[in-house]
Amino acid sequence: MANPVYKKIEIIGTSPVGIEDAVQNALKRAAQTVREMRWIEVVEIRGRVDQDHVDQWQVTVKIGFNVLRDEDDEEEEEEETR
Repeated sequence: MANPVYKKIEIIGTSPVGIEDAVQNALKRAAQTVREMRWIEVVEIRGRVDQDHVDQWQVTVKIGFNVLRDEDDEEEEEEETR
């Protein structure tokens, strides 16, 4: 892919453990439907407060991924059948 084209989506990962865990949860979930993920951008960090402590971290991330061409899809299908 000589000149890749990218697309961004924005999702929010959550975790009671911490910020990094919330980011990882977002990536794991996105990986179920998004192929060719290449980078993330943390947009916002916030937390839900319960009785004077953070009960849940919420991290908004933008995920960039390659937009595949028709030829890329065909090559991938050939590799899967091998």
